[in-house]
Amino acid sequence: MSKILKKPTILQVETVARSRLFTIETVDLEFSNGVHRVYERMKPSTREAVLIVPVVDDHIILIREYAVGTESYELGFPKGLIDEGESVIEAANRELKEEVGFGAQELTFITRLGMAPSYFSSKMNIVIAEGLYEESLEGDEPEELPQVRWPLANLMALLNEQDFTEARNVSALFLLREWLKEQGRL
Repeated sequence: MSKILKKPTILQVETVARSRLFTIETVDLEFSNGVHRVYERMKPSTREAVLIVPVVDDHIILIREYAVGTESYELGFPKGLIDEGESVIEAANRELKEEVGFGAQELTFITRLGMAPSYFSSKMNIVIAEGLYEESLEGDEPEELPQVRWPLANLMALLNEQDFTEARNVSALFLLREWLKEQGRL
């Protein structure tokens, strides 16, 4: 049996930097053993995001999108923030229409993932979209997002693609594989 851990005491939280998108805080902590540490984090947010895995027949649809953090184009699944008042499913269908040009007749919530919880409080909701039909909404992307159709039969070969590296996308790939197995489709 493992020992029950006592959360550290937060002694002080201070905003140290702000940008248009982010607020960075320092958090002064005292652990139960008396050790003090100061950590940095993004200010906690209640807004969550959604990542959509579009499945069409025997393929998935991925997009290529510029990632300024790595200064490269990344292959991955469409994703975006959930707007206020939107459900996970509503946001998934909206983002799918904005980024891929399809709506979905069937959207299946798979799970909610934490992203770098040492620094962020953000959550990513993974949704599988099926029964796709053409419908576009104007999104906020600065350029068209090229699509890549990838065969389900060769799903795990995506891990060998040098531009398919982002952890949320890799997690969604493994979750998709398990879901397809449960459905008897793999």
